[in-house]
Amino acid sequence: MVSIVKNSPWFLRTLSCAVLLLAAAAADAQQWPTRAIRVISPYPAGSASDTVSRVVLDEVSRLLGQAVVIEMRPGAGGSIGFASVARSDPDGYTLVTSSSSMATERVLHKQLSYDPVRDFIPVVLIGTSPNVLMVSKQSGYRTVADLVGAAKAKPGTLTFASAGIGSSSHMAAERFRLAAGIDVRHVPFREGGLTEVMAGRIDFYFIPLAAAASALGNDKLTPLAVSSPHRAAVLPDVPSIVEAGYPDAIFRFWNGLSAPAKTPHDIVQKLHDVTEKALNAPALQEKLAKLGVEPKPMSVDEFGQFFKDDLAAAIQLAKDANIQAID
Repeated sequence: MVSIVKNSPWFLRTLSCAVLLLAAAAADAQQWPTRAIRVISPYPAGSASDTVSRVVLDEVSRLLGQAVVIEMRPGAGGSIGFASVARSDPDGYTLVTSSSSMATERVLHKQLSYDPVRDFIPVVLIGTSPNVLMVSKQSGYRTVADLVGAAKAKPGTLTFASAGIGSSSHMAAERFRLAAGIDVRHVPFREGGLTEVMAGRIDFYFIPLAAAASALGNDKLTPLAVSSPHRAAVLPDVPSIVEAGYPDAIFRFWNGLSAPAKTPHDIVQKLHDVTEKALNAPALQEKLAKLGVEPKPMSVDEFGQFFKDDLAAAIQLAKDANIQAID
């Protein structure tokens, strides 16, 4: 055993170095940011997560007085982008746009090169939005009851599209399938499959509201419900899934920002506070409202617990729906 003498030259030099390092780290955190911030978007351009994040980060960049550069790194359901950020320096200059899909990645892959709880700090929740249950107008379905009735009349025949296994469109549909007690088939598409729904080749699709702007104005599609407890402000004539009679089918997609684990607390808190300030700006609130996004203010710790709860819910849904890991 090595005995350390507290007044020895070695101990005093070590203590001095530690104090200097802590002081330097505190100074860096206080001055952050002094250069451009890189934000990895692990999902395709035009996706709900990408669309919402860009709107918010423009205002965050203005408030910080530094460029915020969004770097697209999609693939493998988002795991490629998340893995790159998990390996990045925890200095506040590399962040990632996180979402509900971050939780499902952990559920649906047997092996990931990162752990979404251990390797990230949830910094700020931007907001939540529902998915919209869409069908082809030519299907003749005008209500959720019409769709459920058709599914029960022909078990295993109707199909639903998604943007891939574990996507919000997939998980929202699985929650609805279980709540309605129907036997329908999942057909994943790289681009979501909305054109297949319009053509009548796929029966329904739970598209994220933030990505549904063009779809909502299409006269070939009919929105039957939104997957939230109440109606969406941008779709006042479309009932909520609760109004349709299926409260257990509530599914809310969320967007946020996360940082690599060990990012200094002062930097995390500053980013959180600046983003919350951005979210309080009336102009930004108006933009988010048009995307169907509702800001949900919460502290860093509350967002961390929110993510853990969402992960637990995703694990339970995957178990109930018998969704198998894909690798």
